[in-house]
Amino acid sequence: MALLDLLGRRWTLRVIWELRAAPLLFRELQARCEGMSSSVLNQRLQELRGAEIVELGSGGYRLSGEGRRLLEIYAPLQAWAERWAARSPPL
Repeated sequence: MALLDLLGRRWTLRVIWELRAAPLLFRELQARCEGMSSSVLNQRLQELRGAEIVELGSGGYRLSGEGRRLLEIYAPLQAWAERWAARSPPL
């Protein structure tokens, strides 16, 4: 439940998604997350670093090994969500 709580926070999934390809400096990451304030980004990065999903290296913020493994499970979860949405009435 703690992981779902973290992932359910606004902008968390977007931060993880933007870090999927390469490390990004704070300002680069903020620019990719259009509309996110620097204070919210800083808070999300602290939370993700505390959960050992994101780490800070010389090239900027990047997904850790655990963050990469988490990203791998997105595809099956997305496929399940699409099947569920197709058969479920709108919320």
